[in-house]
Amino acid sequence: MQTNFTPAQLADPHVAASEQILRKCVHCGFCTATCPTYVTLGNELDSPRGRIYLIKDMLENDRPADTEVVTHIDRCLSCLACVTTCPSGVDYMHLVDHARAHIEKTYKRPVMNRLTRAVLAAVLPYPGRFRLALRLARVGRPFEGLFRRHQALKPFAAMLALAPRSLPTPSHLATPATHRAEQGEKRGRVAILTGCAQQVLDPAINAATTRLLTRLGVEVVVPRGEVCCGSLVHHMGREEQALASARANVDVWTREIEDGGLDAIIITASGCGTTIKDYGHMLRLDPLYAEKAARISALARDVTEYLATLDLPSHMPRGLTVAYHSACSMQHGQKITLAPKQLLKAAGFTVRDPAEGHLCCGSAGTYNIMQPDISDALKARKVKNIEATKPDIIATGNIGCITQIASGTAVPILHTVELLDWAYGGDMPEKLVAKTRGRQSSRQANLAARKI
Repeated sequence: MQTNFTPAQLADPHVAASEQILRKCVHCGFCTATCPTYVTLGNELDSPRGRIYLIKDMLENDRPADTEVVTHIDRCLSCLACVTTCPSGVDYMHLVDHARAHIEKTYKRPVMNRLTRAVLAAVLPYPGRFRLALRLARVGRPFEGLFRRHQALKPFAAMLALAPRSLPTPSHLATPATHRAEQGEKRGRVAILTGCAQQVLDPAINAATTRLLTRLGVEVVVPRGEVCCGSLVHHMGREEQALASARANVDVWTREIEDGGLDAIIITASGCGTTIKDYGHMLRLDPLYAEKAARISALARDVTEYLATLDLPSHMPRGLTVAYHSACSMQHGQKITLAPKQLLKAAGFTVRDPAEGHLCCGSAGTYNIMQPDISDALKARKVKNIEATKPDIIATGNIGCITQIASGTAVPILHTVELLDWAYGGDMPEKLVAKTRGRQSSRQANLAARKI
């Protein structure tokens, strides 16, 4: 793509980087076939190619974002399916990140939209606030239908619909501590990201990870001072807030490296993993953090990536069919496609791939709150494809996907590591225990009915 930026514009390193990305696009349109919003809406401006034109025009003319640009950029899930598809290597991820930061600086959103985004940025990255907000959701739940009838209030209706009826008890394994390897020679030392929303919604994920790794001889450190990875606000264009979180985590993990060394930083939410692996890019212009951030990004590993490097025993078939949902941030953001499925197969599960596995489920951070209509359409499509495989269980590697898909199906959905923990000596995951109890209760009721 030909560009016409001035030398003065290119003096800005962010503009210069975006200009190089734009020049790689050859208008081929392959990205349209795998873009969830284009497939759903059929609008060229809701495809990566269309958004690239809008971003180019905005940046080249050095003008503030307008309503048209914001509408179509906001509809982008940042699923990165287009990056996987693109034959020219267009780095759409960093281009749209730049566009969102530009929008945040130059566009004044409507009042309710600003309020919604401010609430999300002030609550979701902070576990204490998030837990309180979910408890307060019980008070607001009766108003969900009313909110859904007004366009500006739909995000609040989506928040109430997604809020769980009850919250799990926090795991003691999330407390800052060092969890020693259980037996034999220590095989490694890792830090684990405690996260923000995940530790409130499903603390069993990191608990299963810690139990499994320590049983396998790996020392697991839960560092003091970790904060949200920054991805939630990063994708809202709030760059300073995102970079502050990145710097805080870089400092925490750098101290751990200096104190006892780390073989890896284990991440169990793939959305967080994509962002942490990008810390080196995000902080590349910060002379105090560029080198440290690059080092942290190089150490970041999805839990399945790390487990794939360990020598795990083989298992006999379990007789359970698992539909594996590959989160966008896993398959497109981190290019991890085989390891989770291979681990599940080696653990004795029958693994099935749903159709249209490249398409997003519609979660995408805060997308299912900010764009509930498109999100619901994508969720229905995803659930239909998953249920067509007739699974006993659904497995995935991202808390957002777990929450989104669980709201549309009765099939139990767990993090991949929870199934692996169970397979390698852990207890059956509580979600499966509850499902088993339900089936037993149903059988007992049927027997009682027959006796009557």
